[in-house]
Amino acid sequence: MSASKKPQLIEKALIAFNKGGYQAVGMDRLAKETQTSKTSIYKHFATKDDLIIAVLDHRDEKFRNWFVRRLEELANTPKDQLLAVFDVIDEWFKEEDFKSCMFIRASCEYPDADHPVHQATKRHKRLLLTHVTGLAEQAGTKDPGALARQILMLKEGAILAAHIEGPNGVAANAKSAAKLLVEDATA
Repeated sequence: MSASKKPQLIEKALIAFNKGGYQAVGMDRLAKETQTSKTSIYKHFATKDDLIIAVLDHRDEKFRNWFVRRLEELANTPKDQLLAVFDVIDEWFKEEDFKSCMFIRASCEYPDADHPVHQATKRHKRLLLTHVTGLAEQAGTKDPGALARQILMLKEGAILAAHIEGPNGVAANAKSAAKLLVEDATA
């Protein structure tokens, strides 16, 4: 496989892992679903974990770019963008291929905090926290870091609830709770 095919492999692997999980999708299944030989996969990635990390890094970039763009499209002020977090995730929940968060699932499948896959999930969550903290700072909140963590906890809980119970009303309920937090933080 040429280097130009590597992004296609990562994208196909993302779909396979999203459908089947990281540990449940073995290399034989991955080769079949990506239509790539195991030899070719191993030419680009020394281990399956290396491929998983590349998939997570790719998903991080795609998700955060979409997430930030949608926040900016849906709300003009930082304060409104803090609440738009829940409008954006509501859109995500309603996508046909929504299967919870790939990062939450990866951290559960790789619970050792020192494992490189777990570290990739932490990077993603930290980058989201950095962005939301920046919005909270721009909104002039009392404790931007605390508010950002609270909003992201509501977001994470909403992701799990939407996955388990279905998406209807989940983001709206989380947004109602976030409104109270934002109002208190900006009062």
